[in-house]
Amino acid sequence: MILNIPTILTLFRIASIPVIMVIFYLPIEEPRLWCALIFIVASITDWFDGFLARKLNLQTAFGEFLDPVADKLMVVVVLVLIVQADPAIYIAIPVAIIIGREISVASLREWMAEVGQRSVVKVSWIGKYKTGFQMVSIVCLLFNADLYGIPVRMLGVVLIYISVVLTLWSMWQYIQLALPQFRK
Repeated sequence: MILNIPTILTLFRIASIPVIMVIFYLPIEEPRLWCALIFIVASITDWFDGFLARKLNLQTAFGEFLDPVADKLMVVVVLVLIVQADPAIYIAIPVAIIIGREISVASLREWMAEVGQRSVVKVSWIGKYKTGFQMVSIVCLLFNADLYGIPVRMLGVVLIYISVVLTLWSMWQYIQLALPQFRK
């Protein structure tokens, strides 16, 4: 395992997960604000580690494995926290769809790698937009309050539904790309 700056940033994202979990439940003032801020910093490292890895030619097999794992762990754990704190069906359904898609696409990518077709299911631009909408919606739902008259929570609900549409669209694209292998 090679520890370079991009890999350290990815490990930071993983380390931020238990920190967010603990702060979420701490009896402190504004715990959800602190969680949202930590999530924002961790999300920025997701973009930054990939940029640095490509720009400085620091890509490693370990980093390529760890980066999507860190992203999925962070998103899934925080989504579970959000649903646990607000178990409304209109939040639980999109969260279940997002988590189901993450598991399905990760499994599809693993299977495609096993049959030597990993490059067929590379991340698409829709997947990148999905991630962007998802991260912003999670920040809004984590924060869960109005900010200077802006209904941040409602914005989070709208954005999570947009991310669900993009989630299903990108999953459909991956399935279409894998169909030739399914037919063999």
